[in-house]
Amino acid sequence: MRPTRIIISGGGTGGHIFPAISIANALKRMESGCEILFVGATGRMEMEKVPAAGYKIVGLNISGIQRGSVAKNLSLPFKLIGSVRKALQLIADFKPDVVVGVGGYASGPILFAASLKKVPYLIQEQNSYAGITNKWLGKNAAKVCVAFDGMEQFFPADRILKTGNPVRKDVVDVLNKHHAGAELLKLDPLKKTILVTGGSLGAATLNKSVEKHILDIIDADVQVIWQTGKYYYQGIIDRLGLDFNPNVRILEFLNKMDLAYAAADLIISRAGAGTIAELCLIKKPVILVPSPNVSEDHQTKNALALVHQGAALMITDRSAEDTLVKEALSLLMDKGRCKMYSDNIGKLALPDADSQIATQVMQLAGRGGNN
Repeated sequence: MRPTRIIISGGGTGGHIFPAISIANALKRMESGCEILFVGATGRMEMEKVPAAGYKIVGLNISGIQRGSVAKNLSLPFKLIGSVRKALQLIADFKPDVVVGVGGYASGPILFAASLKKVPYLIQEQNSYAGITNKWLGKNAAKVCVAFDGMEQFFPADRILKTGNPVRKDVVDVLNKHHAGAELLKLDPLKKTILVTGGSLGAATLNKSVEKHILDIIDADVQVIWQTGKYYYQGIIDRLGLDFNPNVRILEFLNKMDLAYAAADLIISRAGAGTIAELCLIKKPVILVPSPNVSEDHQTKNALALVHQGAALMITDRSAEDTLVKEALSLLMDKGRCKMYSDNIGKLALPDADSQIATQVMQLAGRGGNN
């Protein structure tokens, strides 16, 4: 029997790429000889991250709609047609048993090509509100793996499987690492600590909120691990200085995210689906500040899915600059509320998403998921 052949498509952000790589790794654990080809968007970060993880990737000349720029959107139909043609050729050449779409620009053309070629495909929908492309392609998907309840409004109910979102295992391995995290970050392990993270690029609103009220944090004798992101780091350092205060750790990027999570008593974050999947496994109180700059406001919908189950506190981007730090300090000092949020977010954890999705892929390939 020849090796199973699988195409995994998608990317554009870490929130799409890392789950895709996790699924690929799970497939390799099930069948070490399976052949996996990634399809991404030319010029996007997956073209570097996927080869670094040991997988081959092919790029499509595809991009998303540019808001507020009619001129930049004029080439989109031509890019789309060219990408579908290339996708059809890739399927003809690689002959995949299954195609997997994890979201991002490149998923659309390759999943559409798979439907035309009668190749079964699986969609991994990460958000609580499905995007336009996935809603359209989901009608013919063999399986749709989701992370939130209520997705029957977007996809055929009989094809939905709630698996959760794959996460990087090393990032969520936080057990018994509190002191190690505090030591690495030169913090006092006995003091209350807030982790503020806006992702690798950073989040302007989170940075403005912390900077505006940094003295309130210091006055409360609370420590903060402040991950600014590369776009904002230098400006903040220029204004505050690298050693602003012993209670404040200003960092461009967190290479040891597990230790930062472990050192924190409270986490402030955006509400991307991948981040939420990590936070559910980490089981600490969380304040979510959804980004308003995403399609169909899906981060707000992701956050509300947790809020409605008493699993997180949400602050709107619009009000964060005035209220975020005040709410964070109030929550941090309330043991009862902290325990409630920790317990409830932990109940939503789905730790084996990568293996569950990989099993579905192998079953669609007719390999049973146990090769």
